Amino acid sequence: MLDVAVIIASIREGGTGTMVGRWFLERIERRADMNVDVIDLGRTPLPPLQPARCGDTADAARGLAARIGAADGFVVVTPEYNHAYPAALKLAIDSVRHEWAAKPVGFVSYGGRSGGLRAVEQLRLVFAELHVVSLRDTVSFHLERDRFDAAEPDGADSRGGTGGADDAAKVMLDHLAWWATTLREGRATRPYIR
Repeated sequence: MLDVAVIIASIREGGTGTMVGRWFLERIERRADMNVDVIDLGRTPLPPLQPARCGDTADAARGLAARIGAADGFVVVTPEYNHAYPAALKLAIDSVRHEWAAKPVGFVSYGGRSGGLRAVEQLRLVFAELHVVSLRDTVSFHLERDRFDAAEPDGADSRGGTGGADDAAKVMLDHLAWWATTLREGRATRPYIR
């Protein structure tokens, strides 16, 4: 079994982010080869932007680092805000250091006409700096408000289909499983050098 951390990047309560996250979690939880740890940044303690000289900052960073360290791979579910990804996600990424290394990351994105792909392109650069392998194949929801509304909370578009999202999720998760297994075996055989 692979341990996969699914990071829900939006901290906004309810709305589209909750529905996109739920949609993806339903797909990954169907897999027999993956255990899922949901890291919802709206409910996960993060270090403050301006660290105080108290134990709370270190405790929040240690707790998140332990969860990232336990994962064999990651999937980031992220919106696109102003052509970028959310500030809470940047804080979470930067709060952890070596635990990210030599593991794969996949992306599920949403946001307007671009489907969140500009956020994903920026995240690829950030994760490369942390020695994380980003997967080529992603899941992207363009004009997600048309797909995820009260009438169609499962990602179906107005034509009744999922627009290939189910297939895209399967491909991405298959690739995540391959990379996570291969890199886990590699780390066990030969520790990764940063």
